[in-house]
Amino acid sequence: MIIYPAIDLLDGKVVRLRQGKYDQVTVYSDDPIAVAKEFREQGASWIHIVDLNAARSGVPVNHEIIGRIAFETGLKVQAGGGIRNLETLEKLLRVQGVSRCVIGTSAIRDREFTRTALKLYPHNIAIGIDAHNGDVAVDGWTSGSGVRATEFAASMQDLGAETVIYTDISRDGMMTGPATAQTAAIVSATQLSVIASGGIGSEEDLWEIRKSGCSGIIVGKAIYEGKVRLYECLQKESSPALTLRMDESSKE
Repeated sequence: MIIYPAIDLLDGKVVRLRQGKYDQVTVYSDDPIAVAKEFREQGASWIHIVDLNAARSGVPVNHEIIGRIAFETGLKVQAGGGIRNLETLEKLLRVQGVSRCVIGTSAIRDREFTRTALKLYPHNIAIGIDAHNGDVAVDGWTSGSGVRATEFAASMQDLGAETVIYTDISRDGMMTGPATAQTAAIVSATQLSVIASGGIGSEEDLWEIRKSGCSGIIVGKAIYEGKVRLYECLQKESSPALTLRMDESSKE
């Protein structure tokens, strides 16, 4: 299971939103490059970045910062927020050095773009499934779509998706525990690689969400608040003995 430390960018600063609400913002740093370098020093190989400005408006705002993080840290970057056309997608992949782009709102609203993107870059795209009460949300979590998360995941698999990121909005930024059952439902209903996000508030939560069968977990606020020590978790995750024990416990 890959641990993805998260950087959410709003007006060039590292922030976290509470349940995706733009009027409930906590600023953690005005130097996202330094934050990313710290994650690298702690042993991270991937980093998850969201352009919150673009997620809400569809207009790229923080792409230069995202590119700097990719090139100055050497980390594999998984980036999302406002990717709604091929021009934006290809600029992130080819110019800004992003390894994987996350398509969210457009996967619901522009099926033709999504189909084309998955055909051209099947290994470099994750579909973002941000859900509230089981329904997929769009426009930076400000609107509902009326589409059920599990059904949507299956439809994206049919289009050629290999990876999805499932976020329970009600848990995001709350540190109240992960949506293990909901994540497991998508894992069991598809052959997708599922990355979980939202609700992590402790190291125990990381091992709990692993039981869902997810391939990765995105962790943000818990790292910034000192509830999860990234270096220690990465060291334990790479331990063969611990991996064996966790795999065995997930079968119980």
